[in-house]
Amino acid sequence: MTAPLLRALRRLRWYVREFTDESAYERYVAHLRKEHPHTAVPDRRAFERMRTERRESDPRQGFRCC
Repeated sequence: MTAPLLRALRRLRWYVREFTDESAYERYVAHLRKEHPHTAVPDRRAFERMRTERRESDPRQGFRCC
C-alpha cells in the first residue's frame, strides 16, 4: 500500500514542478554542464533574474501588460 502511494506522490510532485516550471533551473544547470562545461553556473536567484528580464524584453511572448 505504501509503495503505490509514494509512487503516485512522486509523480504528482513531478507533474506540479513541470507545470509550474519550477524545474527550469535544474534543466538549465544540466544543459550548461553538458553543453558548456567551462561556463560558470549562475545561482538560482541570478537565473530567475535573467529569465524574468528575457521574458519582459520580448513583448511577443505575451507576458507584458503594455
